[in-house]
Amino acid sequence: MAEKQSAAQKAIGDIAPKLADLTDQVLFGDIWERPGLSPRDRSLITVTALIALYRTDQLGFHLKLAMENGLSEDELVEAITHLAFYAGWPNAMGAAGQLKSIVESAARNADGN
Repeated sequence: MAEKQSAAQKAIGDIAPKLADLTDQVLFGDIWERPGLSPRDRSLITVTALIALYRTDQLGFHLKLAMENGLSEDELVEAITHLAFYAGWPNAMGAAGQLKSIVESAARNADGN
């Protein structure tokens, strides 16, 4: 049976295979697995950095991952609201819109719609 492709492999494996491998092996295989921070804390740090830097292409993936790693919708909303004053209102508004879409999509999928 074929091995399941990672998100990086699906997104860029065909055009940038080494970058996809480094993403899988170094970033997620080493850095994210270090014992100094929990996956939940790493997700909170990553989401806040992406919001602050307005890196919207990666934000949706990491918002979903943050929820998988134990952050609640309310905690993410609170982080976004807090960041509005430090990272800028447009960054927070964009992040809130992405989170809303993710939560609504998850609710539809849970309802089977």
